[in-house]
Amino acid sequence: MQLLFKRTSRTQYWFQVANDPYDSCYNFFFNSQRKGERLKSVPLHKLDNYDLHYLEQIITGLRKRTNLTIRFVGFTGMKWPQTQKTIQWRRDIFE
Repeated sequence: MQLLFKRTSRTQYWFQVANDPYDSCYNFFFNSQRKGERLKSVPLHKLDNYDLHYLEQIITGLRKRTNLTIRFVGFTGMKWPQTQKTIQWRRDIFE
C-alpha cells in the first residue's frame, strides 16, 4: 500500500473491496486516478476466509492504519455483523 501511495497532486486514491460469491472470497484493490487520466487499479490481496465477521475485523484494522476511502462492490443490502451498519447502500456501476 505504501509503495503505491505517492501523494501526487490532483490524484484520488482509494481502496476497493469486492465480494466474489462465485469463488467465495473477497478481493482488495488499490485504485488511483489522476485528474483527466484513466483509472489505475492494482490487485492487492485475495481473502479466502469468506466470513463477514472476519472481513469486518480486517476493515476495522485497515481504517485504523489509513484515512483512504474504502469502496465496497457486491455488498448491496448487506450489513456488518457486529455494528449492523449497511456495508454498501447503492449498486455500483460495475456490478
